[in-house]
Amino acid sequence: MTGWLGVTARHGRLLLVAGLVAGVTLPALAERMAPFLPALIGALLFLAVLRIGPAQMLGTLGDTWQSLRVIALLQLVVPMAICGLLAAFGILNTPAGMALALLFAGAPLSGSPNLTILAGFDPKPALRLVILGTALVPLTALLVFWVLPGLSGGAAVVGSALRLLAVIGGAAVLALAARKWLLPDPGQQALAAIDGLSAIVMAVVVVALMSAVGPLLLSAPQALVGWMALAFAANIGAQIVTAGVMRAVGAGDESVPVAIVAGNRNVALFLVSLPPSEAAELLIFIGCYQVPMYLTPLLMPRFYRCVARRSG
Repeated sequence: MTGWLGVTARHGRLLLVAGLVAGVTLPALAERMAPFLPALIGALLFLAVLRIGPAQMLGTLGDTWQSLRVIALLQLVVPMAICGLLAAFGILNTPAGMALALLFAGAPLSGSPNLTILAGFDPKPALRLVILGTALVPLTALLVFWVLPGLSGGAAVVGSALRLLAVIGGAAVLALAARKWLLPDPGQQALAAIDGLSAIVMAVVVVALMSAVGPLLLSAPQALVGWMALAFAANIGAQIVTAGVMRAVGAGDESVPVAIVAGNRNVALFLVSLPPSEAAELLIFIGCYQVPMYLTPLLMPRFYRCVARRSG
């Protein structure tokens, strides 16, 4: 079994592509899997912490000051700057404008450590940002809610963020217990098996998140192209810009994980706060956003290796 999972880990990027294709071509399956998303996200976090282990986990959480500054930049400064820019062009309250504002107000994607692993880099900084960013999003998102009057209020987001934080905490505790009692000193084969299992779970997650894309492809392909272009520009653009900034300030080994986190945000958290009509449009954007998100380990490693060499 571990050997088979190790092979899966080596081909994990292609497995994510297969998940994207399945999500688009099998919308009925995607809809049926959607209710299982919280459990699947918890499983991803469990596997990420299980791979890192308690000793490195404590070191990851110990270096919080720099991470708090990064979170302040990513979840406060950047979204407010985006809102100001969109307002200056008069498009803040359009569906695309609201999607961008909410995207950059979001906490780091729960699967960011897994994406970092698949891209070939250290997941610890990404995991630290996921935990701290999710804990703080009930506070940081309130500013964006203040400038987006179409939202129903911050209470729903606070509750949703707290539920997500509970999932993260529960998954981390279980993983640390499993690492201590069941897998105290894993070898390379065991770590590769964990990576392979993570790739499988991520492929299943992306199927569930693509439920709105397949129907739009059939009914309004031109609209889908527009949303897809916006998603790629936001995701890949944010990664490239952040990597450049991190390299310029001498962030070293953390440049790549922070860049991956900057482009991959948990925008789905805000679905609970939108009126039904706007939530439907955001769901389309979220579906399109999965494509650059899950293609990150396939499209970006060469760029990130160049960043790592210049930052080292």
